[in-house]
Amino acid sequence: MTQAPLIFGSDLDAPIAWRAGAPIARRRYLADVQALAARLPAQGAMLNLSGDRYRFAVGLGAAMLRGQPNLMPPNHQRETVARLQSLFPQAYALVDGQGSEVALPQAAYGDATDAADADVPPALPRAQLAAHVLTSGSTGQPVPHPKRWGPLVDCTVAGAQRLAEHLGRPDLEGLSLVATVPPQHMYGFESTVLIAMLGGAAFDAERPFYPADIAAALDRLPRPRMLVTTPFHLRMLLEAGIALPTVDLVLSATAPLSPQLAARAESALQGQLVEIYGCTEAGQVATRRTTDGPEWRTYAGLALSGDGELSQVQGGHVVVPTPLADILEVLEPSRFRLLGRSNDLINIAGKRNSLAHLNFHLNSTPGVADGAFWLPPDEADGTVARLVAFVVAPGLARAALQEAVLAGLRPRVDPVFLPRRILAVPALPREPSTGKLPAIAFGAWAQRQLAG
Repeated sequence: MTQAPLIFGSDLDAPIAWRAGAPIARRRYLADVQALAARLPAQGAMLNLSGDRYRFAVGLGAAMLRGQPNLMPPNHQRETVARLQSLFPQAYALVDGQGSEVALPQAAYGDATDAADADVPPALPRAQLAAHVLTSGSTGQPVPHPKRWGPLVDCTVAGAQRLAEHLGRPDLEGLSLVATVPPQHMYGFESTVLIAMLGGAAFDAERPFYPADIAAALDRLPRPRMLVTTPFHLRMLLEAGIALPTVDLVLSATAPLSPQLAARAESALQGQLVEIYGCTEAGQVATRRTTDGPEWRTYAGLALSGDGELSQVQGGHVVVPTPLADILEVLEPSRFRLLGRSNDLINIAGKRNSLAHLNFHLNSTPGVADGAFWLPPDEADGTVARLVAFVVAPGLARAALQEAVLAGLRPRVDPVFLPRRILAVPALPREPSTGKLPAIAFGAWAQRQLAG
């Protein structure tokens, strides 16, 4: 099969999206895609800046109809955009309106209210370049990873099958989803936009951030409902103290999630919480229900080989053996435990550990709302490094915080990795859109906290 349709599903009257509680039919989506494609530049690569998830999806489809890749950088800062332009001289930005500060030629979205509804989804070559996902390499410069349509389709179909299995349903048709993550990053791209185009679900066009807005967005959609989020946003939602609607499935990614937070979420939202594991190079790879234990299960067709820092995956949508940037304990080709990231390994007194693994245990400590370890750079090569733990724990006084953190870590962490300093902070400098702690920005923030 050399081609794959832009969207799956025989019922074009079924929704692909919701806006303010009203459905947007799949045939309307196809019409909007064709109308926008006719207005795009003849050549180029699209940086899709739309904050509206439906418009983002329309821009994605329109660019692909024009044979243009979508550019998905880690951020839209001036230096990143300049790097984009050097890599892709014909890059342009799709914006909701005029006045964007991004220094690229611009194309405005514009609603095509007079476009005729389409009846047949267009077919695209599986080999077509759909996107360049850019990640920051060791130099800090964004490095492009090309994504072709065929493997994206195969990955999304496998992911939809797995989510349907978690829901106890044959497929995802009729599933409504709300997301706190943006479509411009790989997690939101795969788990909201593509899962609707190719998996039968329908996403809410908005991206609510505040807990009351998340609850309202969920409440206005029909069941079954799914919330696509991060541990950071999930914790904010649960601690808001507001009434929450039933959510049949919560999907979480981008950071380790403690079993305690998962159990709280399942109790409050009355549905399963499932974590998804993947990487830029391989796409989505596995899921686990966090409250069932630490083991992950790969998607159908994928097989793991190797172990530890030399783990790799192949099969299904992963055409060639692809190394994973994490430390895995491979139990069998389809099951593994995640031990941490290989690029955040630290060595203290001849013993190694992962900062992500330490952060997982820190955030499992009762009373800790958020926390992260940091190793000062001037001590990274020392024989006795002095790890610092920054902790958000509003209900604990300083002395109680020290005692609680150390008591929570001692049974789980080798003594050499216990923090020498524990600093209470009001909040960590997480990115609002993804909940991540970018290493360079976090390091600068940490140094300021210690200096103060």
